[in-house]
Amino acid sequence: MKSTGIVRPVDMFGRIVLPKELRSTLNITEKDSLEIFVEDSAIILKKYQPSCIFCGSMDRISKYKDHNVCHKCMERLAKRLEEESD
Repeated sequence: MKSTGIVRPVDMFGRIVLPKELRSTLNITEKDSLEIFVEDSAIILKKYQPSCIFCGSMDRISKYKDHNVCHKCMERLAKRLEEESD
């Protein structure tokens, strides 16, 4: 992990402000979602990218009943359903 040397206070609501330069560098825009991880005593923020619930792929993701599924897994599921119905 690389230190940026930036220190920000936490406000009374528990919020912090990410510096504009950092947001620009990491391509984080208004309304983007950040995923929060905890590792030992560190809080790690990552730009959220939806991934397939079956294989973890981040390519060609679609939502099905609030679940992220990639097109490859959808094709596999459709093929399996077709085979089972025969």
